[in-house]
Amino acid sequence: MFVKVCGLSTPESVREAVDAGADAVGFVLTASPREVSPDQVRILLPLVPDGVRAVGVFRLESAADAVATARAAGLEWLQLHGHRTADDVKTVHDAGMRLIRAVTMGASQDEFADLGEDVFLVDAAVPGSGEAWDYASVRGKGLDGRQWLLAGGLESGNVAFAATAAGAWGVDVSSGVESSRGVKDLAKIRAFVEAAKA
Repeated sequence: MFVKVCGLSTPESVREAVDAGADAVGFVLTASPREVSPDQVRILLPLVPDGVRAVGVFRLESAADAVATARAAGLEWLQLHGHRTADDVKTVHDAGMRLIRAVTMGASQDEFADLGEDVFLVDAAVPGSGEAWDYASVRGKGLDGRQWLLAGGLESGNVAFAATAAGAWGVDVSSGVESSRGVKDLAKIRAFVEAAKA
């Protein structure tokens, strides 16, 4: 099970995620309680070892602007939310970067098509709510055989059930490992990664 821990902003949270066995860590470079600057990311990047993907997360920014910000932060992976096109994917790849394209369960079926992104992500219909949802409903979206992450309302107590119900290749967590909005809980990070990997 591929595990990404998102919304990290401190050396302690990055170290904990990496030490627990996370395959990717996410840095939010868009308006959010978890937002960090490119300069902050550059300070945290040396704590991310080879083999662990460091991902810059964007929501409303254009693909070109996201690429520019990710480059300033020293990142090679981007995660783009919202309606995106094959041209957006090409923009990222032409820059020599890799892409996680994120959609919500409320998106149209067309949004679930493979546009050539490296990894796909399916979030709750209301992203950031932290509420569990009908994870098995993803199975009708034609994702078999693709590398895709399940997100939304996941925490250590339900991640194994949710990933199995959805048939997910991997999982992504943010609010489910926090003590309060935007504040990561080190024990919760470790418990989540271990539960997902088990």
